[in-house]
Amino acid sequence: MPRKLDFTVETPTRDRLDLWLVDHLQDFSRSRIQTLITDGHITVNQGPCDRKTKLHPGDQIRILLPKTEPLELQPENIPLDILYEDDHLIILNKPPGMVVHPSAGHRTGTLVHALLHHCQGQLAGIGGIERPGIVHRLDKDTTGTLVIAKTDIALSHLQNQLREKTAKREYLGICYGSPREASGRIERPLGRDPKDRKKQAIVQIDKGGRRAVTHWKVQERMGNYSLLHFQLETGRTHQIRIHCLSINHPIVGDPIYSAGRSLGVKLEGQALHAWRLTLEHPVTGEEIVAMAPPPESFVTLMQVLRRRAAR
Repeated sequence: MPRKLDFTVETPTRDRLDLWLVDHLQDFSRSRIQTLITDGHITVNQGPCDRKTKLHPGDQIRILLPKTEPLELQPENIPLDILYEDDHLIILNKPPGMVVHPSAGHRTGTLVHALLHHCQGQLAGIGGIERPGIVHRLDKDTTGTLVIAKTDIALSHLQNQLREKTAKREYLGICYGSPREASGRIERPLGRDPKDRKKQAIVQIDKGGRRAVTHWKVQERMGNYSLLHFQLETGRTHQIRIHCLSINHPIVGDPIYSAGRSLGVKLEGQALHAWRLTLEHPVTGEEIVAMAPPPESFVTLMQVLRRRAAR
């Protein structure tokens, strides 16, 4: 059976169907949304629509996600750091250097391959051929908490928590400089960099950007470096990394958005860690709080910066 998603439009901030869905389906690309509309998988008030259909308060949107094809990826015996697991979901601590799901250039050795081995076929077909059970993702070199759904019900429930912002995602990052304020909120739309398709950038919404909001506060100041705590309101690709760059405090070690000097600590990527994840269990309704300790290189960098700041 196709998976069904229903929405009721309240006061639309953007009244065109495809743009409204971009704001409310954070785990769907704009191109996928437009394909679903074109292929007739989306209706408005039980009738046909196109991407330019105008929305009004009270409109009913239904999305019927097509049935997924059988999974053909081969399981791989890759160790996982499990923080929580039951019959419905897994929360793990993703290591640096691990790609979440297969893509061009990463056809083996991904988290998906490891999950298929760990779950012994339970994930087959859930959420798509190459993204079974994936509720959200972390960049290749970002570490920390990541939740995986084992059932369609859990996947839909957990993705809805992210859309409705009832799930709480908190990060720790080490950035260059020391922000003048103790805390702040960054709201700047993000999209693909028009000059480099491998990067993301600040892109205005009328140019294809998507709303992105990051809350931050200073946890510790260490001379010309700072430990920041982040809470995501939206979850766009490279969001924290670009937002930090946009306020002139890029993340240390970021190979794409920061060209800072070496600090004498070997980092496998940016010093950004998904520290804590709080969510509602999709079946029991209980609150689950999963915390992942930062990797050794992150801790070592903190120690080095503290010593330098104390001189």
